[in-house]
Amino acid sequence: MESFDSRKPKRSLKSIFLLWFVLFSVIPLAFLTGIFLSRYSEAINDELKERLRGNIRELSAIFKEYENYLNKRGQFFANDTSLVYFMSTGDAKNSANTLKKGMRNPLPQQVSIFGRDGRHFATVFRDSKNRLQSSLRLEIALSDEIIQGLETKTQMSTISFLREEAFGRIQMIVITKALSKSGRIAGYIEQLINIDKVFLENLQKRLNLEFLLFDDKGKIIVSNNQDFELYPNDYFVERGISTDLDTFFELTLRDVPYGFITSPISWGQSRFLIGVGASKERAEKTIRDVNYAIIGVFFALIVLLIFTSFLTARVVLRPLYLLLEATQRMYQGNENIEIPITSETELGLLTESFNEMSRRVSSARSELENKVREVEEAYDELKETQSKLVHTAKMASLGQLVAGVAHELNNPIGFIFSNMSHLKDYSERLIKLIDAAENNPDQLEKIKEEEDYKYIVEDLPRLIKSCEDGARRTRDIVVGLRNFSRLEEAKLKKIDINEALENTLSLLRGETKNRIEVVKDYGELPQVLCYASQLNQVFMNILSNAAQAIEAKGKISIKTSVLDKKVKDKVVIEIGDSGKGISKDKLNQIFDPFFTTKGVGKGTGLGLSISYGIVEKHKGEIQVESEEGKGTKFTIVLPVEGPKFNP
Repeated sequence: MESFDSRKPKRSLKSIFLLWFVLFSVIPLAFLTGIFLSRYSEAINDELKERLRGNIRELSAIFKEYENYLNKRGQFFANDTSLVYFMSTGDAKNSANTLKKGMRNPLPQQVSIFGRDGRHFATVFRDSKNRLQSSLRLEIALSDEIIQGLETKTQMSTISFLREEAFGRIQMIVITKALSKSGRIAGYIEQLINIDKVFLENLQKRLNLEFLLFDDKGKIIVSNNQDFELYPNDYFVERGISTDLDTFFELTLRDVPYGFITSPISWGQSRFLIGVGASKERAEKTIRDVNYAIIGVFFALIVLLIFTSFLTARVVLRPLYLLLEATQRMYQGNENIEIPITSETELGLLTESFNEMSRRVSSARSELENKVREVEEAYDELKETQSKLVHTAKMASLGQLVAGVAHELNNPIGFIFSNMSHLKDYSERLIKLIDAAENNPDQLEKIKEEEDYKYIVEDLPRLIKSCEDGARRTRDIVVGLRNFSRLEEAKLKKIDINEALENTLSLLRGETKNRIEVVKDYGELPQVLCYASQLNQVFMNILSNAAQAIEAKGKISIKTSVLDKKVKDKVVIEIGDSGKGISKDKLNQIFDPFFTTKGVGKGTGLGLSISYGIVEKHKGEIQVESEEGKGTKFTIVLPVEGPKFNP
């Protein structure tokens, strides 16, 4: 019988789909269409850029002609002997009249005369009606920079950027030095042309373009279109406007798309930016028409594909829908789902594969559920066993303390009991003295001597204090034992680690008394969130082992600190002893369950194993260092925020 994996379909869907896509060529057509639209749009933009660059070259030539013209006119004024004479004599009025005669042409728009010291004394300008007006001796002067620049040359071209409420203007200035016949400086002649909104509006009417002028830092100064007043000063700087390169960008003005090119214009040693824009509305309309045509073709193809999809639905889609529905049903329940095989193509083979998979999944799911139940039962048993082990180890620790605690309790209780006979005797004597004072006051002094009243007065306070000390010692032992094992400590709470160590040491006083010196170096610690009774058990196990490791006399050292003094997110507890130590071959096993270095019957081997588990549950670390014959040191690191889960 032919194996399931080696079977081949009788007819191939791959061939059918390949034929469809070759006939329709949807992907090649879409690709070519996208390239055509992209290249067509790029070609329109390139044509617009070239046209705008041509306009900028034409404007650059015009501004160059302006500069040359002002240079010639400056020389003309500087060679006018009458004007130079009036400048030399400081005759402002005649200087202005002479300038008016030389300003019959529309350029320059304003001419100013400055004396040899740079101070103003005459200006002739054209008003709004193109009439020549003059101003005399204004409180203005040429800058030292300009005067110094004209020391070695006769003319200087510069630019002034003026910003006003909305748009400002650019003043294109040529300054000419005028010399007298003797070669001395007679003064300076300043000519300027204002490039303002009116100037740009006239250009716009002639060229049907939009104009923007920027300063040398890319900030807008003036434009022919008031819509640019809505843009902030730095808007075009953020768009990448640069005085070093031509920049192309697009803007929409009153719902009309525009393309703009900016380019630097030189005027002498100064520069400014001019931006020229043209409408893309006609080009956009052409692109939209082409887009509509392409979209129409795509719609036709979609209609055709929809029509063919109805024909292929029964061959391809319906079996796939059945397969999808069966898959969803299989995920929803444990039942074995199978679908009828209605095709001899790859879909039929896929359906048969699904039926086989469904049978295997159903069987595997049943087995998995049984395994999960078994694991859950084993986990519950493990948790119960673990709790019993922890309790057993704790009881074993407490059992080891019984002898020491009993001895510690016996001493204070013993001398309290022995003091009772003296207290009884003293009370009987005091009662006898009280009776004598009431019934036979004459014999009181004699009876006081017989009963040794003075000694009773001296000894009674000492006797009471001795009883109080014994009672306090008994109470401290009981409180320490309660703090170690009380049930409410099984909940998460914040505790003082130093106090917990002290409580544990108080229970071990019977083992350490008169033979072990306990050296404490407690640091300033934040309170730690933990299961207090479990940490008490860890401290008890380690300190008890340390005491038992010291056979005669020795020392136990306890040190607490924070791991990082800046963060203070972890505390460190170090417990060391001067006992017999642990050999290297056994050191790696001390945290293993039931492993012990004590003699037979002297230890369960669970204390350190459980301590390791408790520290690990608190997301902490426990490490051990030991050298045989020199002692052992345990280091515990605990997070201040405690464990992130409940036990």
